[in-house]
Amino acid sequence: MKARIVASSLGLLLAATPALAQEAPTLSLIDRPAPSLDKLPKDAYGDLVRYGHELTTRTFAVIGPEVQERSMRFAGNNLACTSCHQNEATKPYAMPWVGVSATFPQYRAREDAISSVEERVNGCMERSMNGKALPLESREMKAFAAYIHYMSRGVPVGAKVEGAGAKQIKVPDRRADLVAGEAVYARNCAACHGVDGQGQRRGKVGDAEGYVFPPLWGKDTFNNGAGMNRMLTAAAFIRHNMPQGTTHVAPVLSDDEAFDVAGYVLSKSRPIKAGLENDFPARWNKPVDAAFPPYVDGASADQHRYGPYPPLMDLARQRAAALKAARDAAAMR
Repeated sequence: MKARIVASSLGLLLAATPALAQEAPTLSLIDRPAPSLDKLPKDAYGDLVRYGHELTTRTFAVIGPEVQERSMRFAGNNLACTSCHQNEATKPYAMPWVGVSATFPQYRAREDAISSVEERVNGCMERSMNGKALPLESREMKAFAAYIHYMSRGVPVGAKVEGAGAKQIKVPDRRADLVAGEAVYARNCAACHGVDGQGQRRGKVGDAEGYVFPPLWGKDTFNNGAGMNRMLTAAAFIRHNMPQGTTHVAPVLSDDEAFDVAGYVLSKSRPIKAGLENDFPARWNKPVDAAFPPYVDGASADQHRYGPYPPLMDLARQRAAALKAARDAAAMR
């Protein structure tokens, strides 16, 4: 058991601080022109990338639960990938795909293993899209990988990419205030996502046309295993991308408002992902806001769901330091 824990610790540490990444340049997406499909060649690669773009922006119409061809119903909701990965998955700090190909294969704590970009796509299919995995050999999987590859051209392997992921907030040292979050939602979110959180359809149920503004809770949204179901991820995304049109340059909401409204949204019901107890098998590196058991730090389920997080983050850092010390001591023997 000790050897397995040390090995997991070593995997995470090597993934987090590889020597090559320390030597690689920094590349900024902030002022970098987004890749244009207009420059794609009219060949097999270009056709596959264009199909990947359609899958990304019109997921609901190609592999959604309402498409006529039942064998193509891989997504379990009517969202699009771009419901979260905004601006065709190119917007800085809206979890862009630009540069993603240069970061895989990579260590993923959720699996405690090295994962491929295809496995990462299927993680989203099963969680954010509340659906099922795409066959690795399918044209759809190859199209997603090709689109991500095209978005990543010119980004060197190991580069530090400014604008990747979501820009973090200063985490309040308190529990999320759901009453305050409901008020923030009413002022800033309900006009698009609806008072009932069910979004605005483009057409009617059954037409596979998706949403103008996606639902945030209920049956047709991401499930409880999705990254967006984690408070700190949701709060960071909301702070720098919501309401619609917001960027990290001029956020509308404060850190506290984003934190509270994230708590309010995530307090609502949504689809359940089976088997979450198998996530983060190296329990020590499970994120503090992954609000499902088992927990290893003695904190309550409510604290993992709504905070306060800084005490849990301190404990996590202490565990990581202890494991690193154990690894270093083992290496000296």
